[in-house]
Amino acid sequence: MLKKTGFFLLFSVGFFGIKAQQTIPFRVTKYNTIIVQTLVNKKDSLDLMFQIAMKDGAISPERQRKADHIIFNKEEISEHNRVDIGSMSWRDVTFTDNQLAGLEADGKIGTGLFEGKIFKIDYDSNQFVIYNQKPDLKGFQPIKTTFENGGFHISGDNIIDGDRQQATYFVLQSGYSGGILYSNDFAEKYDLNKKLKIIGEKTLKNSSNKLLVIKQGILPSFKLGDFVFREAPVGFFAGDLKNQNVSYFGADMMRRFIWIFDADRKVAYIKPSKYYSEPYYKIN
Repeated sequence: MLKKTGFFLLFSVGFFGIKAQQTIPFRVTKYNTIIVQTLVNKKDSLDLMFQIAMKDGAISPERQRKADHIIFNKEEISEHNRVDIGSMSWRDVTFTDNQLAGLEADGKIGTGLFEGKIFKIDYDSNQFVIYNQKPDLKGFQPIKTTFENGGFHISGDNIIDGDRQQATYFVLQSGYSGGILYSNDFAEKYDLNKKLKIIGEKTLKNSSNKLLVIKQGILPSFKLGDFVFREAPVGFFAGDLKNQNVSYFGADMMRRFIWIFDADRKVAYIKPSKYYSEPYYKIN
């Protein structure tokens, strides 16, 4: 079913005039996910996980807080909701019901918060920044992005065997706690099960509550722009359920940078964050 959705921001007085930016505070969990405190429909206080790979919102069946004032139809869709975060408000926010959102989250909220705007994910200051005009980009490196089907796509170079670099596209995926997760096609094309050092195997649940088997290996080298990561743990799917059609650049890799996304979503600017050299996240 196709649904028409939208975020409409009720701007604070002077946002376009006196103020050049607005900020939204967040916290980063030990699972690398971003949590935003929200008030939905002026009644439901919900901790929502920021999901950069979606536009709208969703409510988790495993939520810890009540969402009684979000009314869903038979197709588990709720439209025309109001979301307040601090002094900022959005209306006409659409939520989908029964989507898993990860630990410590009652649901998810997407990039509709920043529609048509330049925005920063600042892991050093634990905040989003929404800009009315292009900010100072000193120290940032530009990388090309494409924005398709609600997701940001970037290109990275993978050294799997010797000095050969294999470039592939990744979708930024802030809901996946790990780092790099390859698509089935990439894993099979380059025979990752044999060419990488395998260090483990985990069973996870996707957003539809289906079980997925992920093998973990060590990638000799990964390069994003001029930034190089050595001996990076990576994942790929094994077993019968192989429906991973895209590769993910997950939350453990995202947190290593501060990100600024241009309004037209064609360029992202990155520079190392305080997490850049932190140990890699281990999926339990």
